[in-house]
Amino acid sequence: MPVPVPQLGSFDYVPETKENLDWADLVTVDLSLYSTPEGKKQLAQTLINAIRNEGFLYVKNFNISQERVNRQFALGKQFYELPLEEKEKYTPEGLDQGKFNGYIPAGRRIINLDTGLRDKTEMYNIPKFTGEFPHTHPELIRKNLPEIEEFARALHTEVLDPLFVLLAIALELPEDYFTKIHQYSVKSEDHLRYMKYSKYSLEENKSLDNWGYGHTDLGSFTLLFRQPVAALQIRSHLDNEWKWVKPQDATLTVNACDALQFLTAGYVKSTIHRVTVPPLDQQHVDRLGLLYFSRPHNDVPLATIQESPVLKREGFTKNEFEISENPVPTMEEWTFAKQKWQRTKGYHGDSKYRNAVILPGFAEKPYV
Repeated sequence: MPVPVPQLGSFDYVPETKENLDWADLVTVDLSLYSTPEGKKQLAQTLINAIRNEGFLYVKNFNISQERVNRQFALGKQFYELPLEEKEKYTPEGLDQGKFNGYIPAGRRIINLDTGLRDKTEMYNIPKFTGEFPHTHPELIRKNLPEIEEFARALHTEVLDPLFVLLAIALELPEDYFTKIHQYSVKSEDHLRYMKYSKYSLEENKSLDNWGYGHTDLGSFTLLFRQPVAALQIRSHLDNEWKWVKPQDATLTVNACDALQFLTAGYVKSTIHRVTVPPLDQQHVDRLGLLYFSRPHNDVPLATIQESPVLKREGFTKNEFEISENPVPTMEEWTFAKQKWQRTKGYHGDSKYRNAVILPGFAEKPYV
């Protein structure tokens, strides 16, 4: 049953762009079909094709109302209206070492080396509600924690658990294979994120190719709620072309991430994506994001799954660590190694940063 909620006011979405952009042709996983064996089988094939080819997909009919989603956007908007000095009270100690729960301020990255222009991206990450993580928040967040917890837990039961079941079916594994290593009650570095990209001036945008470089996410699945400011682009696994991701009403946008790539030795590919300069008719507004990052339990080794007949038939038997005979990291080790790299201050466009060795056996690549 939904918890009682404080008044938040409304959240108004900006109009979608009228520009004719080169939109990615993404498939939709309709979870209304999930209730039957035939529907699961169909959806499993849709899912695996999507994350092997384009890497992104839409999910609809996931049993979370638009009103509940709107309230989370309203919370994010109100959080970013707090004074900077108030938000900075919640910046985690150890940010440079990969800590990420709490407030991450803008301006840590140089995005134009010629002008010294810095990023305008802020994040507020809220970890799991399992007792292992401190929940020290400003009053705005603190008084809404029951609702935030309910929302985060619903994302597991209504979205992530079905997706993990479908992935297991596609790999001919027991249906609970992935849900067993993604239980909400077990410690992992999952988090809900309110994310704000503040607008740049028209002149600043003219000097930029992108607001953020191409990258992959480090976990299992990332869930992105619809917001209408077009800026997200993905690089297709099929032709390496960049295309825009179109906002779709009443959907989640989902992408596969590094942990699934390691666990399947590259059969599932971690999706390359970036945030670029919005179209001209949307450059006058800020871009507010609502995301959820799913990750396996901290103690899960990121070794190739040996039980999947599909992986064996297709020849996906060793990941980068195993091929190079380096130690296979746990999810916790991988998380903080990559987070430390991601949180590096300065210019992220140089080759030293873009080709950094995250752990022995795995080096990053420049995705432009």
